[in-house]
Amino acid sequence: MTGEPTKADYQELAEFRYRLRRFLQFSEQAAQDAGITPNQHQLLLAIAGHPDRDWMTPREIADRLLIRHHSALGLIQRTEKLGLVTRFAHPTDGRSVCIALTEKGRALLAELTTRHERELRRLGLSDRSLGSSDLSVLGDTGGEFHARTDRRHG
Repeated sequence: MTGEPTKADYQELAEFRYRLRRFLQFSEQAAQDAGITPNQHQLLLAIAGHPDRDWMTPREIADRLLIRHHSALGLIQRTEKLGLVTRFAHPTDGRSVCIALTEKGRALLAELTTRHERELRRLGLSDRSLGSSDLSVLGDTGGEFHARTDRRHG
């Protein structure tokens, strides 16, 4: 961004944050309604959404969820007790394990994802309502907001 932010910049950011907060509130309640914690939902989603495979290591989970390794291990253990994830030996690293969704975990995540997609559309936050170029504001920085200089400040 060049120069001082405009009133329109503040309004756009305020509206985006408002919608984002509404979505996060919805998401937490949806997870609780499904009988899991929001963090357990995030765990399921992180594993299912991994771009290269259908499992993750505990270290990858900790990094993706922005939590400490030992916190990830506790989250995995609690989610495993619910029958939503399972562990298996890492194919190449004997020191690590892999965490994958069970059939029960996949079914629950599918239900939650359908509800979340509807809410995203309702709030105008889905890629279908914003357009993929508008989602570039989130960048590849773990969700940090970036001003869209291409549209406003030429």
